[in-house]
Amino acid sequence: MHVLTLTTNADAPFMNEQMRVLERRGVSFSTLSVSGDGRAGRSRTPADYLRFLPSVVRESANGYDLIHAHYGLTAPMALAQLRKPVVLSLWGSDVFGPVEPLSRACVPFCDEVIVMSDEMRRYLGRDCVVIPDGIDLEKFRPEPGDRARQEVGWADDEHHVLFPYTPEREVKNYPRARRVVNAVNGLIDRPVRLHTVYGVDHDLVPTYMNAADALLLTSDSEGSPNSVKEALACNLPVVSTDVGDVASRLGGVEPSRVATSDEELIEGLRAILESGERSNGRENAREISIDRSAERMLEVYERVV
Repeated sequence: MHVLTLTTNADAPFMNEQMRVLERRGVSFSTLSVSGDGRAGRSRTPADYLRFLPSVVRESANGYDLIHAHYGLTAPMALAQLRKPVVLSLWGSDVFGPVEPLSRACVPFCDEVIVMSDEMRRYLGRDCVVIPDGIDLEKFRPEPGDRARQEVGWADDEHHVLFPYTPEREVKNYPRARRVVNAVNGLIDRPVRLHTVYGVDHDLVPTYMNAADALLLTSDSEGSPNSVKEALACNLPVVSTDVGDVASRLGGVEPSRVATSDEELIEGLRAILESGERSNGRENAREISIDRSAERMLEVYERVV
């Protein structure tokens, strides 16, 4: 099976890892990415997408079995070619953010629509396939914290809170994370440091997960945040707002906390840091392995073709 992948971010680790696993199952991929600068805090222009359209139409004629559009902004280009079936994967911000009207308008014309969580499916109000991004459990696994802190250069006599996003992404609400950590800093004896880790090689992320004492997620909206699932695989406690599928992912995971207010976030983070315990999250992470997600994606491909 040969698949043409359309994306706004050709470097997305979860997408590329999924494709690598599917390649071992006999699927081959070619990828087209929208040109221009789409980094956080910047946006592509309509002209970038208009230039993308003819390249998709031309490339789609080259013997593919289906088109897989990742993110709602690539859906119109996938549908513009009339030769091949279209699978659309929605990532979260294209459902709960400003491009939602475009995503929603394209959904009925796609042969299959994949979302990250039941919340996204309910919000769209139609039958979608729920396949959260899978986690490589060989890469993300518990390691000794002291060794990890030494590798990333963090002090052993401080509490370390991981915020794995750029502060410029407004939906991640970095000001709230900073506010929460500042409050906790005044409640416990050891200093609490908030680390924004982004743009690093994905192979280094497990080291940061194992070096940290807690993951703090303060997003206004999410689909199925990969950082939470990666934290589970590393037994890193999570303190999060109640967004996407976080509550279900953290069901039975201790210590962790899902909160709806600053006060609950502060108290949850304080309690976790004072306990000094790792979580039992890896037990839940086994449900979302990259191999399981790839198997379900292959079922979608075979059904469409």
